[in-house]
Amino acid sequence: MRVSMNNSELGFLLLTIAGLTNASFTLPMKFTRKWVWENVWLVWTFSALLMLPPVVTICTVPELVAVYRASGAGQILTVMAFGAGWGISQVFFGIAADAIGIALTFSLVLGTSAAVGALIPLLRLHPERIHTPAGHALLIGIATVLLGVAICAIAGRLREKRSAGQPQGRKASAGLILAILCGCAAALMNLGIAFGAPMIDIAVRYGANRSNASNAVWLPLLLAGAIPNLLYCLYLLNKNSSGRNFKLPLPGHWFLGLIMGILWFGSVLLYGASVSRLGPLGASVGWPLFMSLIVIAASLLGLVTGEWKNCGRWPFTIQLTGVTAVTFAIFLLARAAQALT
Repeated sequence: MRVSMNNSELGFLLLTIAGLTNASFTLPMKFTRKWVWENVWLVWTFSALLMLPPVVTICTVPELVAVYRASGAGQILTVMAFGAGWGISQVFFGIAADAIGIALTFSLVLGTSAAVGALIPLLRLHPERIHTPAGHALLIGIATVLLGVAICAIAGRLREKRSAGQPQGRKASAGLILAILCGCAAALMNLGIAFGAPMIDIAVRYGANRSNASNAVWLPLLLAGAIPNLLYCLYLLNKNSSGRNFKLPLPGHWFLGLIMGILWFGSVLLYGASVSRLGPLGASVGWPLFMSLIVIAASLLGLVTGEWKNCGRWPFTIQLTGVTAVTFAIFLLARAAQALT
């Protein structure tokens, strides 16, 4: 007996795979010990933001030039503006992680991004859906995401204190501010997809498959997002004289940087394909789910790779509580998605 999935079910499946892939894209960095952060991030920027998007978009979106011509300069520039803002958020992430630790930064960024990325498309594009049972369920789900991520942030804070010491003074305050700003700006990626919906419809009219039509938006968005990342990496390479690391005979490091780009960009493509299957509120429902799945997958990967060793039982217990809350939020958001679609 053959069982087929409807659009919503397939969308959630693709979203789950996207979350797992995104959470694991930084794992290769653990094996690039002869490079510093800016070396690896520059290779990632080239592969994920400059090389793969044009190749994939040209191969999957027919009549691409005609699609952009029909979309108009205003639509393209709007998407690129969202992309540039997202690119700046990546720079903020690197600075915040150095100031307050990766675990705390990651949790704050994902929590803020989940809330902003879900609420703005709902408020701006579908305000009439807010005062409905499904809209209320969506808001409760978003609030639960924030609660779960906040608990994860507490666990991350405890872990960082026991493993690397507690950041002090202005550096810690600046790191917290930058992490929150990063979360707000990181949601611009989702807003680029939400406000680029007319471009996706045009791509479909010109013959693109609905699953691939969002690639027409990803191309200008990610190309614009590459600019701040490139500039920051070049700044660090010059400041730290780390450009000399590229002269070392390390083909494995280049390969791992490429793998990072493939994993990350693959997760982006899967996210775009999932949103198109989650109905008119796909961006509002999909983004917090995406962020939640990344939190869960990153927590599991952190456990497997030994990130919670030697920090005691209490921080990890708190982390499990936060992940449980996020998991519950996924069920709430999934139920809201079914009602809204």
